[in-house]
Amino acid sequence: MINDHFPTVFGALVVLAALAAPANAAEKAAHPAGHIPERPAVATVGNTAEAEAILGAKLLVCNTCHGDRGVPRSAATPIIWGLQENYLLKQLHEFQSGARDNDVMTWMATALSQAELGPAAAYFAKKDWPSRPTNAASASPPSGVAVCQICHQQNFVGGLPGPRLAGQSYEYLVEAMNRFAVGERTNNADMVKIMEAMAPAEREAMARYISGL
Repeated sequence: MINDHFPTVFGALVVLAALAAPANAAEKAAHPAGHIPERPAVATVGNTAEAEAILGAKLLVCNTCHGDRGVPRSAATPIIWGLQENYLLKQLHEFQSGARDNDVMTWMATALSQAELGPAAAYFAKKDWPSRPTNAASASPPSGVAVCQICHQQNFVGGLPGPRLAGQSYEYLVEAMNRFAVGERTNNADMVKIMEAMAPAEREAMARYISGL
């Protein structure tokens, strides 16, 4: 089991050792855009304690943006505590492969080995969704809610077809919707089509409604 309470100094040292290995000249030449894959630190074969310590140190870095209690430090950063495990695993794979583009998350995902992706997704999925103040949801849901709930489920609590959206921040939701709409995010073809069909004002109203749930 991954320990939630790594001493800060130990964690920082392990993170630096695990993540700071420089790329060689060949890697830099192969990745001119700057997306140079990390070389994941891996444990000695059969050393479970070492594997857990390395993964735990890597996941400690996630707190920098996503918060050590699950509440993101920026409104533009999504909550990942309590999200569906299958969704988290899919996103990690897509950040690794480049199917989803984000400099920080590409760096973080490529610092994880293939064997660590599943445990990393499970670790955050098992956390409780953080409580945070929300605005009251609109009494009248905006048009298009029914289409969104096909995947994101009733009240946007999520399930196998799609992640929980209820309670994510307005800033994160509207940015994600807009990026799908303009083709900046393309790792879900259905979302691209749905967001393209919505006017900017409709996307804003939907994001406002969902953030208040």
